[in-house]
Amino acid sequence: MDNLTHSLVGAVLGQAGLKRITGLAMPALIIGANLPDVDAACFVWLEGTEHLAFRRGITHGPPALVLLPLVLAGLLWAFDRWQSRRGTRPETRLPVRFGWLYAMAFIGCLSHPALDWLNIYGIRLLEPFSSQWFYGDTLFIIDVWLWALLIVSVWLSRRRENAGADWMHPARVGIMAVLGYIGANAGLTWLNHQTRGTMTEPYPQAYISAPVPFAFWRREQIAQFYNGRWISSDWEGADFGHGYANSLASQCRMPDLTEARRTDTQLNAFLFWSRAPFAVRAADGSVILYDARFYDPRARDRFSVALPDVECEELPAP
Repeated sequence: MDNLTHSLVGAVLGQAGLKRITGLAMPALIIGANLPDVDAACFVWLEGTEHLAFRRGITHGPPALVLLPLVLAGLLWAFDRWQSRRGTRPETRLPVRFGWLYAMAFIGCLSHPALDWLNIYGIRLLEPFSSQWFYGDTLFIIDVWLWALLIVSVWLSRRRENAGADWMHPARVGIMAVLGYIGANAGLTWLNHQTRGTMTEPYPQAYISAPVPFAFWRREQIAQFYNGRWISSDWEGADFGHGYANSLASQCRMPDLTEARRTDTQLNAFLFWSRAPFAVRAADGSVILYDARFYDPRARDRFSVALPDVECEELPAP
């Protein structure tokens, strides 16, 4: 998910009562909720599609979720001591207890992969023990309805806190509403995946039910058929078998890239990340690889890789 969502989740957890446990609990929760995204620094040293093979991996796995909160807790604890020595520590701050501070940072960090798992991009939850990708297919990566629930919950909680009223209740209700919203979306995805959008034969070999922005109740249907062609439709009930959905671009037969990926780091990174790879004919007759989840010819450097030495071969007839 986006970092605003991660930050709001940390904030609502704090407003639900966790910030009363120890001093600096709120920054531990909010920063901790964003901490696994330190892997975004890979854009500094990686090029092209190589970031796809690095993101949502090692910093989102079990060892990092234990060690990153420890580093954060240590820095916040040192900051509190530094302010005390300078005489600038706020008098209203609760005593900082390192063990509880670590627990808050740990809870914040755990919320991060839980949210990231919910979209179609995927996450390697077990890295470095396993590089398997996991996909929740439940929420779009930026969900404005989730924003609204979280923002209202935090705002109401803060408003009641300033008024001296019970400020934890709105945050706790908000957390329940968020969990209900996520559960409802999981049900919508499951139902769409079970019915395949009520499509008729021939049924697809692979199928992805992808949440779309704004209209949380709808799913983009992404299907691959036995001839290798990927089809997409943004409306449920599309008849894939009779070609009423949209074929993604001018597709080619998927080439055998076993040898090529051993020497081409861009290709290897793309194929390691890709869940729905397909080949498209370039203007010169060569091949460009895309992923059906993120097909956008304008984003060539980010979610695709060009193979100028590979000739496009026609797909077999449906």
